[in-house]
Amino acid sequence: MRTATLDDYKQRLLRVLVHIQGHLDESLALDELAGLACFSPFHFHRIFKGMVGESVKEHVRRLRLERAAGRLKLGAQPVVQIAMEAGYESHEAFTRSFRSAFGVSPSGFRSSNQQARVAAAPSGLHFADGRRVGHFKTIQPGGKKMEVKIVQRPALRVAFMRHVGPYSAVGKTWERFLPLLGKEGLLGGDTQFIGICHDDPEVTPQDRVRYDACVSIDERFSPVREIGVQVIAGGEYAMTTHFGPYDKLGQTYARLLGQWLPRSGRQLRSCPCFEVYLNDPQGTDPKDLLTDIYAPLEARVSICAP
Repeated sequence: MRTATLDDYKQRLLRVLVHIQGHLDESLALDELAGLACFSPFHFHRIFKGMVGESVKEHVRRLRLERAAGRLKLGAQPVVQIAMEAGYESHEAFTRSFRSAFGVSPSGFRSSNQQARVAAAPSGLHFADGRRVGHFKTIQPGGKKMEVKIVQRPALRVAFMRHVGPYSAVGKTWERFLPLLGKEGLLGGDTQFIGICHDDPEVTPQDRVRYDACVSIDERFSPVREIGVQVIAGGEYAMTTHFGPYDKLGQTYARLLGQWLPRSGRQLRSCPCFEVYLNDPQGTDPKDLLTDIYAPLEARVSICAP
């Protein structure tokens, strides 16, 4: 066993980045990419975004646009064909994205003598067009230092209601869930309110995104109708507090797993992160919301060989 280092994490992600460059016309399933990097599918998308500075979907979209720019300048294919090869279903959508990335329309770029400006790439990694993909820049921690604690948590039994759909709509699930638990007398002063986000909305269609609204319970409660029971694993966790609106939680996850974790010497267990809500969103200004994020840590660290 040896300790994980930032370079280890970079080399593992580099395998993914090389694979993406060579398979831009394929679907690039998240589980496959996670396997290449030897990361759990639970955590891969957050590590990728935190280290590379863009989601997998954003990264692939940008590389396809960069490849399209080369084909426009050097080839004679119709613009609509190049748009389809870049993954766009219409000429109009391709034109909007191309103009946003390069500052000029596809047809305008093709007919001019100018070179397209380089698309913004936080990692500094661009479409290689058959050339060897080199090292990439990891996103450096910025702003206020992230406070992270290593904590030991016991296993926790929770009642939960599964939400399927956009994360922005989970409030409606909580509104149905809590009154049912209240009738059972399960909402005491020491109750913990927890959320488990299972999917990456950048990859999973919005209508299939899964979220579990959870409330801590004791052994007396049994599953009933649409309320199930599960156990959140005990063990070591990296914990940090998110300050502010729930729709910004993804930024804190990316900092924790993509910036703090690779520099921590630790690795993650293959089970979900979870978030504990410390105040009531119904009576709290969004900027004052407090949420503890827990990332499950392996007790000992091993590195997956290429």
